[in-house]
Amino acid sequence: MSEREKFDLLILNGTLIDGTGRSRFASDIGIIDGKIADIGDLSSAHSRQSIDATGLIVAPGFIDAHTHDDQAIFAEPKMVSKISQGITTVVTGNCGISSSPLPDRVPLPDPLNLLKLPLTERFKTFEAFLRAIDSHPPSLNVAPLIGHTTLRVFAMSDVSRPATLSEICSMRSMTKDALAAGAIGLSSGIFYPPAAAATKDELIGIGASLREYDGVFAMHLRDESDHIVEAIEEAFEIGRALGIQIVLSHHKLMRERNFGKSRVTVPMIQNAMRCQCISLDCYPYTAGSSMIRDDDFVNEGHIVIVSSESHPECTGRSLEDIAREFGMNRREAARQLQPGTATYHFMCEEDVREILQFEHTMIGSDGLQVGERPHPRLWGTFPRVLGHYVREVGLFSLEEAVRKMTSLPARNFGLKNRGTLSHGYYADISIFDPDSIRDQATYENPTAPSSGVVAVIVNGAPTYIAGQHTGLLNGSLAGR
Repeated sequence: MSEREKFDLLILNGTLIDGTGRSRFASDIGIIDGKIADIGDLSSAHSRQSIDATGLIVAPGFIDAHTHDDQAIFAEPKMVSKISQGITTVVTGNCGISSSPLPDRVPLPDPLNLLKLPLTERFKTFEAFLRAIDSHPPSLNVAPLIGHTTLRVFAMSDVSRPATLSEICSMRSMTKDALAAGAIGLSSGIFYPPAAAATKDELIGIGASLREYDGVFAMHLRDESDHIVEAIEEAFEIGRALGIQIVLSHHKLMRERNFGKSRVTVPMIQNAMRCQCISLDCYPYTAGSSMIRDDDFVNEGHIVIVSSESHPECTGRSLEDIAREFGMNRREAARQLQPGTATYHFMCEEDVREILQFEHTMIGSDGLQVGERPHPRLWGTFPRVLGHYVREVGLFSLEEAVRKMTSLPARNFGLKNRGTLSHGYYADISIFDPDSIRDQATYENPTAPSSGVVAVIVNGAPTYIAGQHTGLLNGSLAGR
């Protein structure tokens, strides 16, 4: 072996789960210049550095299919909350909210303000956002979507109404520019007030360039409760009109009267997949997290305040108790607590399992990097699937879980040369103990790192080793 043929890094004696869904097998991996150069018996090979993976699973780095890390990648470039789970790529800009394009000093409505963007020096074009990632990379890869709500804030003086034709044309042009620069698609969040007035035709008009660039359309549905079926149908219609793949974001059924309805929605999605391109993601919890709403949405269910700018002393308390103390109903109390975030305990375990085990479901954390008590999914999503749902519940095999976290999102989002352990692919690798991996983050202690993740490698760089971040920032843009 010549000096040039020496490996930069060897992973020895591991059990590989390659991300395709096939059975695990024993093998070594050799890495050169950030890519997988060899897979096989490399026990006699030479390398500058090696990792002994005896008794451990060696898998592709996990791809978080649904995040709101647009600003976090700059504010917290080590991204320990994600790297510590084995995540090596995040899909940003979901639910219609991306950090660009936005002008300076324009007030940001909920939920866009949850990204905690600076008042000035914002990214006025999506291309500028991508250039910033290139020049100041975080420790993981970024696959960015451009957000419909962000476009509305940029292009419209009043987001409480449908967009005019000229405004749609303006947003379509910005979307095309973003796709040309490297965005992997468009996202929408018509469930939220700043985009709720958007019509189906508005979304179709703005997304007209998606097919040209092979982009996806990730959708937070208009309704995830009583009108879930109609909302799914609307998403299907938009996908068919544009001739592109849609992603149903964090599929769920909210409110007790809708519990069990996944037995309707999952077959509905499966049937539609026969004639159009559809994918979906979910998170493995029965509670969601979002802005503090002040509509009928807060009149039922258990709601816990995560952050409140006007009443920070209420952090960690239930809305029911706060309303009682304030001497008002829950809607009025919620209005007093705005702006802020809350955890909504509105789902049932039966639906979570039904959606999670569906073969086409990807895994997404949907966490928000705000407040001292974020939803535990920010720190625990992927080990929770591998530990609780695979090892303890037996919902599906470890190979199937890894596929849902790697090759499935890589295929759905068109991420080239990522998602499997294959020759020539980027060396994004997660090494974990299948017997001890588990989430430690809870609603009471939501930022506890997971256990069992032994090493995480990003583009060939050992980034997280034995519970410690190495300080390397070797992420890049991951696109089509």
